[in-house]
Amino acid sequence: MEIPLRSLAHARGPVQRMRNMKIDVLVVGAGPVGLTMAAELARYGLSVRIVDKAPERTDKSKALVIWSRTLELMDRMGCSDAFLSSGFKMSAVNIFAGGRLVGHISLDGVATPHPYALMLPQYDTERLLDEHLNRFGVRVERSSELTKFVEAGDRLVSTIRRMDGSEETIESSWLVGSDGPHSAVRHQLGLEFHGDTLVSDWILADVQLEGARKPEAIEIHWHADGVLAIFPITKDRFRVIADFGVAKGAANRPDPTLEEVQGVLDRRGPGSIQVSAPVWLASFRINERKVMQYRVGRAFLAGDAAHIHSPAGGQGMNTGMQDAFNLAWKLALVCRGEGREEPLLASYSPERSAVGDDVLKTTGVLTAVAMMRGEIKQAVRNRVASWVFGLSAVREKMADAVTEISIGYPNSPLHGKGSHTGERVPIRQGEIPVGAGREPRFVLFGEDSGLVKQYPQLLNPELRKPLSEGQMWLVRPDGYVAAASSDRRDIGAFLEGIAELQADRAAGVTSHPS
Repeated sequence: MEIPLRSLAHARGPVQRMRNMKIDVLVVGAGPVGLTMAAELARYGLSVRIVDKAPERTDKSKALVIWSRTLELMDRMGCSDAFLSSGFKMSAVNIFAGGRLVGHISLDGVATPHPYALMLPQYDTERLLDEHLNRFGVRVERSSELTKFVEAGDRLVSTIRRMDGSEETIESSWLVGSDGPHSAVRHQLGLEFHGDTLVSDWILADVQLEGARKPEAIEIHWHADGVLAIFPITKDRFRVIADFGVAKGAANRPDPTLEEVQGVLDRRGPGSIQVSAPVWLASFRINERKVMQYRVGRAFLAGDAAHIHSPAGGQGMNTGMQDAFNLAWKLALVCRGEGREEPLLASYSPERSAVGDDVLKTTGVLTAVAMMRGEIKQAVRNRVASWVFGLSAVREKMADAVTEISIGYPNSPLHGKGSHTGERVPIRQGEIPVGAGREPRFVLFGEDSGLVKQYPQLLNPELRKPLSEGQMWLVRPDGYVAAASSDRRDIGAFLEGIAELQADRAAGVTSHPS
């Protein structure tokens, strides 16, 4: 039911400041996911506002790793160079058990322009994304908390409360909640956060290490006492993570002391490492939770608002940023009047929810294996790991998985015909990334210019060379195959299904769910 704005203003009293101009999208939450979302929407020319209740960006290092697939998508954004010049490249993951190397995953051979992990503290990631967003004339509105929103016909009416107690009403066509694990958007939508909190205590320390190996690889040590992970941040600064066994009581254990961190390194690490200069010492417990659906009406969830999981593999921030990449081009086509609401927007939840399920499953298994207790179980684990990691095919598959280039959408309801649908398109060195520029356009790999003339609002005017003989590949703005066929009619049928025709717009045709 539509609620008159006059009634809303009257209910909230004289401090209310009204703004009548409707925007395309309101983004709630200005962490890496919200900043990515807002920047992509602004790049495509949409009117967007982004609010965050925090008075300033985080000063904590938090998420450290930007994986290859995220860097590929950042190439499209036009901001990857700033990140590459600020971060530290890491090219391998080493797993030790009993002081012996049982697993080595090299990233050097991954088929990507970025065959490495980029180590960068989250405060730098947010700073660089914020600067990129500012280039589009959009700034984060801080100390601004979403208190409620209502759907009113073709718009959402959101109430924002400022630090000084004043309020503002924002009208938007769509709303994206990227406001973290305690998401106000998720709570108002009434979506249950399914999952559990693991009953184990963990410690985290961002410190300087003297005597550590050259910081070219993540080190994971399986020890009888528990797991120890050492992540390089810079050439002389590292993150140390370790589990402290079954949790005692409901509250987190106290934050670790520097002496406790040194003790863990002495017992579980390679030895001869001295810890100093702590920047961040913290205790935490692992939550594994996820919503069943990422969309309700005109509101969407992304990042930690939709899924949280074990830090094993460093997948969390990347998964959230890729939520944003997935949704932004779809919202852009709809808001620009060039693509239909359905099936474009209907594909977001099933595509990204399936990825979230995989991440939860994989990180959960990795955590359980690393935390395995008992001498016999650990001995079997170490022997099996040594054998498995000895297989080159397994190492390659793991490298593709950890860098996230293996992520795809094989069961997407959006896609057309073709054996390659849902796959990430190989990226050729030196080639302009699919989706670069200010237009959310599909790219046709083939030789049929007639389709480009027929669907100029959907297709990039420049054709790419065929990727396989006798077949045309239609590639989405985010670099995944939407349809592949030797028959142009199959490609045309897909485009016909998503094109927002002027006749439809004039008639008000829509399939927006109630």
